[in-house]
Amino acid sequence: MTTPDFVVLIPARMASQRLPNKPLLDIGGKPMIVRVAQQAAKSAATRVTVAADDPAVLRACVDSGVEALLTDTHHASGSDRLAQACSLLQLPDDTIVVNVQGDEPLIEPALINQVAQALAARPDCVMSTAAHVITQANDWLNPNIVKVVLDGQGGAAYFSRAPIPWARDSMQTTAVDRASKTDDGGSVRIDAMALPDPKPLRHVGIYAYRVGFLKTFPTLPPCALEAIESLEQLRVLWHGHKIAVHLSDEAPTPGVDTEADLAIARAQWVALAASRSMG
Repeated sequence: MTTPDFVVLIPARMASQRLPNKPLLDIGGKPMIVRVAQQAAKSAATRVTVAADDPAVLRACVDSGVEALLTDTHHASGSDRLAQACSLLQLPDDTIVVNVQGDEPLIEPALINQVAQALAARPDCVMSTAAHVITQANDWLNPNIVKVVLDGQGGAAYFSRAPIPWARDSMQTTAVDRASKTDDGGSVRIDAMALPDPKPLRHVGIYAYRVGFLKTFPTLPPCALEAIESLEQLRVLWHGHKIAVHLSDEAPTPGVDTEADLAIARAQWVALAASRSMG
């Protein structure tokens, strides 16, 4: 499939509760936000821009030759920040914008291309995103891992933190990983269940939008399901819009949310740099 012209925007927010000043944390001698932009630049994007909320992030990007602009600090979500960035950059409404999170320094450039392709191929959709097959029951049951079920055209039917789809008549305990309690207070281990077939899908938090919809999104009233699940993308479905889903063959490299994630990302970056130098 031919990759369409698209722009990458990377929202960067300093006020992370778990990792303060996260965009500026060092990854291999550069701020994390710079590493994200460098990875995104390896995609087919015609432009990569950081949408920062703090002058320190702006300076860090400019010092490393990364295009960046300063957005307001009050935005409720990354989508709101991107909408302002589109206006500041004066992007035409039909431009495809891929939202790459600012805490994914090892994101695969191919995945960025694929999400842009998925949206370009579906003119009936206002957004696209990605997913991959879940193979471990622990992941399926984990509320911190978002699941998605698809409609008949390969678009998103629903996103949830719950284990969906749930096979009512065939769910059986087949392995033991998580402690639970029986009615009489005894301890049993009942975690891993036989996964439904077809296998459930894990949602990957990368999105492509057309600029016209990205500007419209902040004006859509929030919905109850969005608040219950704490999933902003449910607002799009609630208001009758469609989201295309690219099915990835492999799980993407996880983002950096904790100190443990940061240590992993740093080690992976060192290993990657070493392999490149040997090559």
